[in-house]
Parts: sequence; C-alpha cells; structure tokens
Amino acid sequence: MNIVENISLKDYNTFGIDAKARFFVEITGLAQLQKVLELKAYPKKFIISGGSNMLLTTDIDALVMHINLKGISVVEESEDAVEIKAMAGENWHEFVMWSLEQGYGGLENLSLIPGNIGTAPIQNIGAYGVELKDVFVSCAAMDVETGELVSFDKDTCNFGYRDSIFKNEAKDKYIITSVNLRLTKNNHMLHTGYGAIEEELKKNEIIYPTIRDISNAVIAIRKSKLPDPKELGNSGSFFKNPIISKKAFDKFIKANPTAPFYEVDAKNYKIPAGWLIEQCGFKGKRFGDAGVHEKQALVLVNYGSATGKEILDLAVKIKEEVRNRFGIKIKAEVNIIK
Repeated sequence: MNIVENISLKDYNTFGIDAKARFFVEITGLAQLQKVLELKAYPKKFIISGGSNMLLTTDIDALVMHINLKGISVVEESEDAVEIKAMAGENWHEFVMWSLEQGYGGLENLSLIPGNIGTAPIQNIGAYGVELKDVFVSCAAMDVETGELVSFDKDTCNFGYRDSIFKNEAKDKYIITSVNLRLTKNNHMLHTGYGAIEEELKKNEIIYPTIRDISNAVIAIRKSKLPDPKELGNSGSFFKNPIISKKAFDKFIKANPTAPFYEVDAKNYKIPAGWLIEQCGFKGKRFGDAGVHEKQALVLVNYGSATGKEILDLAVKIKEEVRNRFGIKIKAEVNIIK
C-alpha cells in the first residue's frame, strides 16, 4: 500500500475545499482495507468516498482512507426482478445509468445524485418521491475495530428521512463496502407525481413514459436547478426540508398562506427549506467566495476559494434567519467535518 503525506483533498470533495490530509491512502480491496485498519502507527483514521455529502472546515490530522472499491454483479435474478451488488466506490449516477441500460427499474428518479454507492445508505438518499430504502436489500460493512464484515438488512439500517443507523448509533463504527439493491425487470412502478416530472414529460410530449424517460426528465430538472460540482463547488442540497407538527403547520400556513408544503401524514407536514431560505432573501447572494446558488436556494456554493469555515458561517447565518422569521429549525443534510 502507498501511504502519502500532506495531500490536498480539494479533488476528493465536491465542495472543492482545499483542506489537507496529514496522511492519505487509496483503498481498492477488502484485504487492503483490513490491513489499513490494523495499522497501529496511524491511530486516527478518516473515511472519504465520493466526498459529495461533506463540508470540510479544517485539515484532517489523520490517515484519510479513500474508499475506491469497484465492481457490479448480479446476486440473483427472476423473471420480474434482479438483485444487484455494487461495491462502495462505484459512482452513484453511473450506476443508475448502467441499471437503465440493462432495462432495470427503480433508480430512475435518483438520477444525477452526486456521490458513490457506499455513502448512499448513510443518509438514505432520495429525490422526486423515491428513496434508497425503496429498493434496498442489504449492505456489507466492515467493523473498524475488528475488521470483520457485517451485513445490515433494511430493518437493521433503521432508515428515516435522510437518516439511518450509520448517522446515529453506528456512526464511525463501520465502513460500508457494498450495497445490494432489488430492481424490477418489467412492470416497473413509475413515480411521476412529485416535483416537476409530469411537467417535463408533458413538455416533451411523452404520454406513456419509460424508466429512461423519467430519468431524462429528472436529469433535465436537476441540471436546470443544480450546479455541476465540477464547475461550481457544492454538495447538492445543503439543508433538509423541515418536518413540522400539524399545530406548528396551522400557525405557519395562517401567516404564510401561499407557502408550498407536503403532507407527510395526518400529524406532520414538510416545508421546502429552499422556499424558506429564498423568502429570507438569500437566494443568489454571495459572501466572498461562499454563496447561495442563484437558481436553488437550498444549495450553498464555493465560487472558487471559499474555506469550509466560510461556508459553515453562511449556513449558520441562514439557519438563524429562517428560525427568527418563521420559527422553524432547518438542519444540515451535509455532514459538517470540524
């Protein structure tokens, strides 16, 4: 294995933050991962994969392990469905495109989400009415203390809205190495009623959409609102959409009758965080090289040389303004590394 020192992580996080790794190693195999975890000379270790869901606010004084495990395989297959195993280092969007090429359905609404396979279960990635848990079977993860591989099924993962066991009681205890998903081969269940998908399909005069049509619609919508991290540093949606009680919602909607919302259940409502932030006047605002994207207020961006601390300061400012104006707390979806 090749362990190097004082490496910039700018190319390893989609915000493009120029934080430094004290030590750095590329992980390409399970045996190698076990050996690195056993190294006593580097007691402090830090995991990075696609770098799409983190904000680095400081240099990392540890051995940074870049998880770059590759491979896609069929576990089992029937006439109607297929179970796929994808290794943690596979790019998520490229995997979605691969599944569509095979004619497999279930991931089309999750097109163009940044990051890698291994980080997808951590926050139960989701978009346009679909979440990872809808197709999730299990994942394999390595115990950082013992080096043993452990399997987590859907129930064990305790998935919630952008949440899982890996963000709570299992945080920092396991490294996800592969994910198994069950996809459809025919009779696909299409989800077109969320967001602007139906509008995009109608614009393209598509009456009977295929899974590829839905993917194309999602890609078009995302590109129209979200910046490409390769061109403008960002981590996609920085904040979660807050879910509030019916009592809080009744008070909120009375004061803001034109506000958009989604009914989660009889007792809870989801308010778009982007709308809240936009109403507070942050959309398109720039503070040095840290800013809020001009097309989507939910996205914080790095215009070039912003530090993680500067972007975090902006996030805190936004949270305080939203709370002061609407009485609603918004939380970061992105992992803040301090």
